[in-house]
Amino acid sequence: MNEWIRQLVVNMGYVGLALLTFVENVFPPLPSEVILPLGGFLASQGRLTLAGVVLAGTAGSLMGAVVLYYVGRWFSQERLERWATDHGAWLLLTANDVQQAFDWFGRHGRAVVFFGRLVPGIRSLISIPAGACGMRMAPFLLYTALGTALWSALLAYGGNLLGEQYESLGRVLRWATYAVIALLLVAIISWAVKRRRSDE
Repeated sequence: MNEWIRQLVVNMGYVGLALLTFVENVFPPLPSEVILPLGGFLASQGRLTLAGVVLAGTAGSLMGAVVLYYVGRWFSQERLERWATDHGAWLLLTANDVQQAFDWFGRHGRAVVFFGRLVPGIRSLISIPAGACGMRMAPFLLYTALGTALWSALLAYGGNLLGEQYESLGRVLRWATYAVIALLLVAIISWAVKRRRSDE
C-alpha cells in the first residue's frame, strides 16, 4: 500500500495528498502517518512546499470530517436513546447514559473536537459524535481545521526532518494508535465492570 500511496502523491502532488487524506478520514485504515510524512519528505527535496503539504492535508481531512459529521447527524440523540432502551442492556447502556454523554459533549465539544484531531486512532472518528450531538457547523469546522492543521504540520515537518527515513515516523505513530485503542478498550471494560457491580 505504501508504494501505491507514494506513486499517487509523486504523480498528483497536492491533489494526491488532499485526495488521500480525504479517503483516510472516511476510511481510517488508510494510514495518514504515511501520507503526510511523505509529503514532508518530498518538500525536503524541493518537489513540494511544506506549507502546500500542510494545506493539502488539512483541506482533504476537513472534507472527510464533514462527511463523517453528517453520518453522525443521522445518529440523532433520540434515535440513540431509543436504541439504548431497546437493545442497550447487553452493553449495560441506558437512555440516561446517552443523555449524559450528549450533555457532556455539549459542554466540552469544542475542546474534544480540537484535541481529538491530535489523537491517533480516534482523530477521524471524533467527527461522528460531533454530528450526533448537533454541534453547529461553524465551530465544528473551525476546531476541526485548527486541530487538523496542527496534526498535518507535525507529520509533514517530521517527514521533512527525517528525509528518506520518513516512514519511521509512521511506524512510531502506528504503535501509538495501538496504545490509544488498548487504553480505550481498558476504559470501556472498566466502566462495564463498575456498572455491573453497581447494578448487583
